[in-house]
Amino acid sequence: MNRWLPFEWITAVRFLREGRLQTIFIIGGISIGVAVIVFMSAMLAGLQANFVKRVLTSQPQIQLLAPDQVARPLRNAKGEIEDPIVQRPSQRVISIDQWPKIRSQMQAMPEVVTVSPTILGSVLVVRGDASRSVTLSGVEPDSYFRIVKVPDYIVAGEARLTSEDIIIGIELAKDLGATVGDKLNVRAASGATRVLTISGLVDLGNKGVNQRASYAALRTAQSLLGMIGGVTTIDMTVTDIYAAEDIAQRIQAANAVEADSWIKTNAQFFTAVKAQQTTNTLIRLFVGLSVAFGIAAVLIVSVIQRSKDIGILRAMGTSRGQILRVFLVQGGLLGFIGSLFGAAMGAFALVYWHAVARQADGTELFPLILERSLFLYTALLATITGLLAAMAPAVRAAKLDPVVAIRG
Repeated sequence: MNRWLPFEWITAVRFLREGRLQTIFIIGGISIGVAVIVFMSAMLAGLQANFVKRVLTSQPQIQLLAPDQVARPLRNAKGEIEDPIVQRPSQRVISIDQWPKIRSQMQAMPEVVTVSPTILGSVLVVRGDASRSVTLSGVEPDSYFRIVKVPDYIVAGEARLTSEDIIIGIELAKDLGATVGDKLNVRAASGATRVLTISGLVDLGNKGVNQRASYAALRTAQSLLGMIGGVTTIDMTVTDIYAAEDIAQRIQAANAVEADSWIKTNAQFFTAVKAQQTTNTLIRLFVGLSVAFGIAAVLIVSVIQRSKDIGILRAMGTSRGQILRVFLVQGGLLGFIGSLFGAAMGAFALVYWHAVARQADGTELFPLILERSLFLYTALLATITGLLAAMAPAVRAAKLDPVVAIRG
């Protein structure tokens, strides 16, 4: 078999086998480093995916609103300002001007996936002696439920919204002493009143939101809030969630609307996501450096221990380039073999931790994400790290003078 292998590979493997203890220790160190990279990368990816899913399935990725109302100073017949001090007006709930046209424009954008008109307003829900002020969201279920995954959070009943239905948060249901099938008297500030039937109870994962959330059909909410044919927001999802802020800025610049992205409205969350990515990168960097120094240290010791062998090989006609490649092959082999063991260790630890770590409600703490690319990139990174770490010892070995090396 040896005659089919290059001289460099045969010599590199022989050196590694003869220094078994050193080889085992350095492969063990590399394996631990690679296991840390695999475990942390996969776990952080899972946590980030879980956070993003939780945030983006409970709110639109981009929301278009009517622009703020701005009071302008009064001018007299001469054009002079009569009162330079102008108080900011209270913001009335108004409809987005020409919203059907804007919705059509948004649907035509290639970056946009789903568009849904919505009307938001405060109403009073009454059941018997209990009453609560809540935020009523009038939606078109077919499109809105593709943006905010209300059906995924239904804990009782169903996500049905006919003209006579209403979906409310579980905490609101507790406050009212209501359940699926009960009737609620819904009153708006305008004096309009409707009796709606609870079709479902929703748990959005936040107690405050669950105390205020309620959903009705768009036309029902328009009638209650006195805005027939109007909408207060246009909710959207986009293909690239991390480009949502750039898309929102372009929409706002081209239309008479305000555009808020999930990145803007969840600035702290987005900062936390970026911090996780930075932490993951730093962990990889420092683990990679520790692995590189470990490989370099072992190979430098190997060069010193085998200086006589290197001198004999050089005296027998082995070129400097061949000696250089012998130690580069050693570094690459150490990195590659260590990455295989490390990937297996990291995957096993991740599967075990995923099975053990649970949230308070018993659900998984993070989804198990084991992508093939992670293992390929890790193996490639470890192998390249081994080659780079072996560079200095390899150059030193190649520069050894045969006579001096043999004399010791």
